[in-house]
Amino acid sequence: MDTATKREREKELVSQMIALYCRKNHGGKSLCPDCAALDAYARLRSDKCPFMETKTFCSNCRVHCYKPEMREKIRLVMRFSGPRMIFHHPIVAVRHVIETKKEKKRLEASK
Repeated sequence: MDTATKREREKELVSQMIALYCRKNHGGKSLCPDCAALDAYARLRSDKCPFMETKTFCSNCRVHCYKPEMREKIRLVMRFSGPRMIFHHPIVAVRHVIETKKEKKRLEASK
């Protein structure tokens, strides 16, 4: 998969997780201002990631480029949304699990 496609998939997944988190915790059909800011920040970080060619998703990255306060916010979103993604976006969730396992195998093989 090329780098541009990986970037778009990551941004899509993170945006869906933020939207799910926002809907369930803040109500409404659209993102609240805080969640919209987090989504914009996450997209910006993904666009600037120098490691995109060698990783699957930010959650698998060994280098965390988010500001500490934003890192905590995105972790909260991922802890909440991760398990729920299987019910809301099953194809995306299964693809993420498969790609994560492939990444872990690749990392173990390179050691």
